[in-house]
Amino acid sequence: MSDAPDRHAWSRPEPEQVAPGVLRVPLPLPMDALRAVNVYVLAEPGRLTLVDGGWTLTTAREVLEGALASSGAAISDVGRFLVTHMHRDHYTQAVALRRETGAEVLLGAGERDSLELMATRPAPMGAQLAGLRVAGAGALADEIAGTIPAPTPEEMADYALPDRWLDDGERVAVGDRTLTALETPGHTRGHLVFEADGTGDAEPLLFAGDHVLPHITPSIGFEPDARPGALQRFLTSLARLRERPDRRLLPAHGPVAPSVHARVDALLDHHDARLAEIERHVVTGDVTAAEVARAMTWTRRESKLDDLEGFHKVLAILETDAHLEVLGAQGRLRRVVGEDGVARHAVGS
Repeated sequence: MSDAPDRHAWSRPEPEQVAPGVLRVPLPLPMDALRAVNVYVLAEPGRLTLVDGGWTLTTAREVLEGALASSGAAISDVGRFLVTHMHRDHYTQAVALRRETGAEVLLGAGERDSLELMATRPAPMGAQLAGLRVAGAGALADEIAGTIPAPTPEEMADYALPDRWLDDGERVAVGDRTLTALETPGHTRGHLVFEADGTGDAEPLLFAGDHVLPHITPSIGFEPDARPGALQRFLTSLARLRERPDRRLLPAHGPVAPSVHARVDALLDHHDARLAEIERHVVTGDVTAAEVARAMTWTRRESKLDDLEGFHKVLAILETDAHLEVLGAQGRLRRVVGEDGVARHAVGS
């Protein structure tokens, strides 16, 4: 039997007190890669505030109900959701519970365009499929397009607009704590993290959403209204957090960690190494994002692109293209979109 720690122990559906008045509740997800999303329950007089809401799933609601009951509370005590971004595993259950309880839902103002675009019922993953074609992966785009189910009206209802948009720097009082919303675009354009100042002996915290994760690097720009520049926005946002005082890291996926700065340093180093690696592949003759991605390895298992499941192939190719875009902006590569709509790259500005 191995003595190695279980790196997925954090995802067990067991609430954890991570700070005075702060309960971490891992809610299950229907995917092996992420396993769970952490929802943080903050107690304040007369109500509860939750950072993120989870995915609208019967099992997720049951786990949340059980966690609240263990501390003498109920779903009806939830008065407010502070949501880090509009992805399904963070936003939809908050909206569903709002219909039942009247709880207020707050979301970053930068998510408005994506939510409003969803209301027009565009083709699922339309921006990502277009990005694959630019990356030279048109055949994969065609293959994936035929497998994506259109969302049902019930699912679309859980993407209704929030009660209030939060702006960068806005402060929200939660009991004795003050949470400051900071725009950290990259994973999505309107992603927020929430800084919580320490009270008394309590240490300062960062509710980091998917911006800073302890075990994995977040996908970049995966949103309905995806636009160029997502990776550069992400790197700039990481640098912004690095310049601020260090805090305890409370991520959306993974265990609580002692230092935001330590993980930000690791993420910046990772992307620096990826940029250098991708540049080397272009030098040796791989000119499209799909070709470069196929020459690289992925995940902790160092899998080849063709060994990945379809959705993860999409993420890998789009991530590669995002790095190529940054290299072009830095003048390290030349990026030219041909008449066929495919971006190709060469050394030099």
